[in-house]
Amino acid sequence: MPFIQITIAEGRDPKRKEQLIYEVTQTVSTVLDAPKENIRVLLTEVPTTHWGIAGQSISKRKEESV
Repeated sequence: MPFIQITIAEGRDPKRKEQLIYEVTQTVSTVLDAPKENIRVLLTEVPTTHWGIAGQSISKRKEESV
């Protein structure tokens, strides 16, 4: 049973997350020839204050880019 874990920054639209789960499931099913019913996808959302890029949180980077 394939188990796919994806970590993303919080704030994305629920419809896009549903689409991501759907597309990942389709791709894994095709590539591994696995039944969709056996594929599990876990999305973990991380607060942007807890995710750092180049020494700054995503929240801080967004503030400075505005």
